[in-house]
Amino acid sequence: MKSIEYIDRATGRIEQEIVPGERWLRWLYHTASGKAALSSVVKRRFLSRWYGRKMDASASCRKIPEFVRDLSIDMNEASAPIDSFASFNDFFIRTLKPTARPVDPSPRAVVSPADGKALAFENLSGFETFFVKGQRFLLNSFLQDEALAQRYVDGTLMIVRLAPADYHRFHFPADGVISASKPIKGAYKSVSPIAVRHALGVYWQNKREYSVLRTEAAGDILICEVGATMVGTIVQTYEDETEVHKGQEKGYFKFGGSTVILLFEKGRVKVDADILENTRNGYETSVKMGTRIAQCLD
Repeated sequence: MKSIEYIDRATGRIEQEIVPGERWLRWLYHTASGKAALSSVVKRRFLSRWYGRKMDASASCRKIPEFVRDLSIDMNEASAPIDSFASFNDFFIRTLKPTARPVDPSPRAVVSPADGKALAFENLSGFETFFVKGQRFLLNSFLQDEALAQRYVDGTLMIVRLAPADYHRFHFPADGVISASKPIKGAYKSVSPIAVRHALGVYWQNKREYSVLRTEAAGDILICEVGATMVGTIVQTYEDETEVHKGQEKGYFKFGGSTVILLFEKGRVKVDADILENTRNGYETSVKMGTRIAQCLD
């Protein structure tokens, strides 16, 4: 498989993603010995928990400068200096300055819940433009709630993948009232395109939790946070059944790559044309939290 390429939304150019541990991922997902290791060890909960504890230790601070340098992280956006963090995880869940992520103020704009690379699929179809042929998104398996799944049949799906270099807090995509978060146990497989192009089922096999944001203009938006390899913890920081605002923090992921998935009811939003076109052409689109990704149709 070729390197991970995506469309930089700001410039429209194709860029290549820097992937920590890329050779390791290719071995895991594209060789017989690697797949055996994945099945027996890597996707297991204990490995992610063990590594998470290492990243919480004060000694892990020494990893921060090299990580920032190798992945070209802009620390001018961070609300605290690089030498102020108590551990690598403390750095990883860093907050940003209030001006770093402007939120689109239009009442009709639905914004990205996170920094990352986005894919979008209208009518829960068209997966063969990015994923290997023949795969379908199984709503019942994903939500484990048949009645809820029925509400999103023929709806719109957006996948925002967070790489290790990204800001790892996630936010609300619109104004509304937010439900409690429902956790679903699962594995800890990678959500990198190196892994998921051949295995869409990762999204309903991995640990995840979802909530429903009830909005006036965009209907009920289902927000699901999905864990991955070395992501042992998803933390929700909001209060259940409260009114929230677009761009307000919802929670954060601890160390690793991860994903936020949005499901929209049929006919409620129109995803921005560039994201749809890039997905049809087999590319993710870079997005920043707070930028518009769709518009309400009502």
